[in-house]
Amino acid sequence: MTRAFLSRRLATWPGARPAAVAFGSGALAGLGHAPLYLWPLTLISLAALIRQVAGRPDRAGWLGLLGGAGYGAIVLSWIVEPFLIEPETYGWMAPFALLFMALGLGTFWGAAARLACALPLRSPAYGFALTLSFVEFLRGHILTGFPWGMPGHVWISTPIAQLGAFVGPTGLTLGLMLAAAALARLEWRPALVAILALAAAWAQSLWTLSRPLPEGPGATVRLVQPNAEQALKWDPDLARRFLDRLMVATAAPGGQSGPPDLVIWPETALPYLIDYHPELPPMIAEAAQGATVALGVQRTDAGRHWNSLAVITADGVISQTYDKHHLVPLGEYMPLGDLAYEWFGLSAFAAQHGAGYTAGAGPRLLDFGPVLGRALPLICYEAVFPQDVNAAPERPDWLLQITNDAWFGVISGPFQHADQARMRAIEQGLPLVRVANTGVTAVYDARGREVVSLPFGTEGHLDALLPGALEPTWFSRFGTAPVLVLLAGLFAALMRRRAA
Repeated sequence: MTRAFLSRRLATWPGARPAAVAFGSGALAGLGHAPLYLWPLTLISLAALIRQVAGRPDRAGWLGLLGGAGYGAIVLSWIVEPFLIEPETYGWMAPFALLFMALGLGTFWGAAARLACALPLRSPAYGFALTLSFVEFLRGHILTGFPWGMPGHVWISTPIAQLGAFVGPTGLTLGLMLAAAALARLEWRPALVAILALAAAWAQSLWTLSRPLPEGPGATVRLVQPNAEQALKWDPDLARRFLDRLMVATAAPGGQSGPPDLVIWPETALPYLIDYHPELPPMIAEAAQGATVALGVQRTDAGRHWNSLAVITADGVISQTYDKHHLVPLGEYMPLGDLAYEWFGLSAFAAQHGAGYTAGAGPRLLDFGPVLGRALPLICYEAVFPQDVNAAPERPDWLLQITNDAWFGVISGPFQHADQARMRAIEQGLPLVRVANTGVTAVYDARGREVVSLPFGTEGHLDALLPGALEPTWFSRFGTAPVLVLLAGLFAALMRRRAA
């Protein structure tokens, strides 16, 4: 049976040249993301891939898979960086990690292409646009989800990103794919409609960006970027040096806006287990000189370990904690949990203690008082999941992301991560404060625009006024459900009617 299955699959192989064209089209489409932001190239390259798939329905599965693999090879190229932190131990895994991730993404695209050409649709090109949008939505949910680098994220560098407040990343992906499908037909009427639709979206978004934002609460936040090199971050001989960087920045005099109301350190900033060092919270509070401090810590209890955010008050007491609940598979936990550690000695890649981190209870708000209000904390990877932000128990006043993007290198990963966090601000109509170990450290307003930032890869701090929040957006109220209904309606419209 296996041999027959492989024979059937190989019989549909498109040949070397079409395979290279499909892979290249996908790779060029990936250049619309950070750091290049060549979104017109994404649009044109997707149109080329759609035309190729629609023109060879018998080879659609392979062509879609290869296009998706090319796209993944570019967008997810940062995945090799964590393995190069300790190259003598993990470096050999780097090419396999990229291959696995690229082919994994390609499998989704291949399934979308095969389905579009197998269904009785009037137009395989538009059908592929719809099926790819749907499988990209599924990619963000299946097996805890991995929505990193959805095609719709290329709009973040353009005003069209403002439509994310209505349709979220799935809707932005759908719009991109439909425009690409129209261009793929090489006919002037659908191409003109696509261009006019993009122009209208652009104009509407520019109008949105021109509207004033509500005033902020008048609170000052201090963002601290220690720039601890990942390869040295957990060296016990350097722990005090990195702590001193954080303490000096925390104790620095205030700027024009006065002393900060809240000081924020990045993810896992504290190089010691906070449970074993009760002297640290009072020391940190003393350095903060009356300000509250929110910092990334690792905490432990009864053999379990958490990647957490702790809030230290002016009197040196930990008043609140939040435990990261959406963990990175293999990076922060092993799918087989304790068995993988006990039987095979396998531990999560980023965890510094035990076999891995324990997942927290879920989204929760942190109350910073009447001026700062309540924030929804997001630790690193959690900011790429729109459904997690929508799952907050109540609407926050602002979003707070702490992260350590030193794992992701300096070329694309940190900047793609920041872009996806910005998308959460647009979707929710809420300001975002983002504090990273090496960058991107910045404050964004409720429309995802950068207000102020620190230079990437430098040690420093900045003080900024917290921007104001908008009214709840359409997406924050209804999520992706309306877009899925629209997808279903478009599928129905494309279906051929049976002969009477």
